[in-house]
Amino acid sequence: MQQRKHRGGKGKNVTQETKIKTYDTRSFRDRFMQQEQALDEILKSDFGKFFIVRVEDMLRLIKLPVPPARSTAHTLIYLTSGEANMTIGSESHTIYKDECLVVPATQVFSFRHRDVNKGYLCHFRDDGLLGKFSKNALLRDFEFLQPWNAPRITLDRETSQHVEHLFKRLLNEYSKNGLEHIDVIQSNFIALLCEINQARANVSVDKPSQAGHLTNRFKALLFTHSKSHHRVGDYAALLNISANHLNKSVKAVTGKSPTKWIDEALVLEAKVLLHQSSLSVSEVAAEVGFFDPSYFSRLFKKQEGVTPLQFRKRIEKS
Repeated sequence: MQQRKHRGGKGKNVTQETKIKTYDTRSFRDRFMQQEQALDEILKSDFGKFFIVRVEDMLRLIKLPVPPARSTAHTLIYLTSGEANMTIGSESHTIYKDECLVVPATQVFSFRHRDVNKGYLCHFRDDGLLGKFSKNALLRDFEFLQPWNAPRITLDRETSQHVEHLFKRLLNEYSKNGLEHIDVIQSNFIALLCEINQARANVSVDKPSQAGHLTNRFKALLFTHSKSHHRVGDYAALLNISANHLNKSVKAVTGKSPTKWIDEALVLEAKVLLHQSSLSVSEVAAEVGFFDPSYFSRLFKKQEGVTPLQFRKRIEKS
């Protein structure tokens, strides 16, 4: 498996302009938002940690199109009418009334059009929620904030009513006081996330097993290290367990081996780059950690049924 060893560096032909940039909240505002006075009316001084606005108010101030980018914070959109379209990862998603769209921190996103809709948009960092009502352990339970989960969440009518009420309460508090009364913000927002989490989990009340916790830790590591760690043994070492134990645990919980998860993570990152950047296939291979572009192409075709070049051409025609 020598071809899967990390290159140890980026391809020389990869330019700064072709890379997908990462923005914190303030740098995104500086780059993509307009009408400073209108922004100052809806965003408080501490908006870098947390803010909530009406989605229609925010979208009218964005300079379009927004090219492929990553954010250091999470974005949560909930619609009460209309639709919202966004490309997240390698796929385009559309949500409607009573649905949420989640863009986890560090996930690639882009959007081109100003949709007609109404609803709420919340942007937040994990550390902006830590306090009396939220600890790291609780945040880890919100799996829908992880990049490997589906970004679209449909709420039943009763849950949607609860969620809309909480969004209204949060917006009213934030508009009046910003984060001055952080306990009020935190308590209502944690309740909101719990409602969405329950809808996402399809009312499952089973507690994660030891294998489940281990699998979640593996998936978190995979998202962080997929470009540099291509072997099951790499992740077993990071988790201080044997590769055999990791294999058994992940397969028991997910039905897929860690190797399958690793391959899918690499191909997903490659699909994002093929879809949302101008990198060549060889440059994409280098970006996801492959010495040999031909080996990368074979792995990609094994997973997707088409070569990287065919995948890009298919996207361009759609």
